[in-house]
Amino acid sequence: MSTTAAVVVYGATGHTGRFIVAELRRRGIATVISGRDAARLAALAAEWADVVVRPAGVDDARALDRALAGAAAVINCAGPFAVTGGPVVEAASRAGIPYVDVAAEIEANAAMFADHAAATRPVVPAMAFYGGLGDLLVTAAMGEWTAADEAHVAYGLSSWRPTAGTRAAGQVSHERRGGRRVRFTDGALQYHDDKAVEQDWLFPEPLGRRAVIAEFTMADVVTVPSHLAVPEVRTYMTVEAARDLAREDTPAPEPVDALGRSNQTFVVDVLVRAGGVERRATARGQDIYAITAPLAVEAVQRILAGHTRTTGLASAGAMFDAADFLRALSPHLSVELPH
Repeated sequence: MSTTAAVVVYGATGHTGRFIVAELRRRGIATVISGRDAARLAALAAEWADVVVRPAGVDDARALDRALAGAAAVINCAGPFAVTGGPVVEAASRAGIPYVDVAAEIEANAAMFADHAAATRPVVPAMAFYGGLGDLLVTAAMGEWTAADEAHVAYGLSSWRPTAGTRAAGQVSHERRGGRRVRFTDGALQYHDDKAVEQDWLFPEPLGRRAVIAEFTMADVVTVPSHLAVPEVRTYMTVEAARDLAREDTPAPEPVDALGRSNQTFVVDVLVRAGGVERRATARGQDIYAITAPLAVEAVQRILAGHTRTTGLASAGAMFDAADFLRALSPHLSVELPH
């Protein structure tokens, strides 16, 4: 492992957290694992003898400070982020280190942008499949544009076996919204009681035309407008995946390869329009949870190397050179960007 300061993974024992720890170790980055369950952390450390264990609950500021002491950065992958985001980012601020999280919760991300706008160290929320990847694709598709009339992000998932963390975070969001749905239109988040509507989306081949849930709203509606003048941001989800998520008996992901990935495949298809001109960007890969690991770890490495476009609080598309970042994710991700 590297002799430089370690990266702390908070929530390391969770499904996504384990992928992130594995990616850090694969890149030779010293790793500290943290979270509230000391026994589970110890069990993980028994598998990976070169990690350091520092248990901490989000309700214990002193323990969080001990967990982050001397670290280079922290990646928070412990949901629900409505609960963990504030305490962990505040601990990162006290430690004077960058903070990255993988939050998909719309309200938690909106709160992060609202509450920590004055951050002086890098803070990158939603550095994950939802929120971060879509934002990078939209930013890359827009290129030199600083504004567009609308941005569409269509998620073509072959299936969706949600983790326990996904279900818990979804329940928190559902309760915070009072069961309402959310959209980003006319430059603002709007809550409503309209029923979900199905439509067709023409994905690139071989996926082709698929039925999607329109306004299946994800964290892109927070990340994209945080730095781009796009008054309409809409996201879509293939019907099959949405039904998987809605069913209570859908099982958790099961590994099918040596990396621990499931057999789920995805296509993220982005379309931006400005003044009648359209631009498109597409990403393909395997396992939405697994792809979050190289996204988050690449972000931390670039921040620590100074390969950033801004500082303080920023989304992925604002913090990094979007096209270069996406291309660096090969072979984890296959991308097609405008020339």
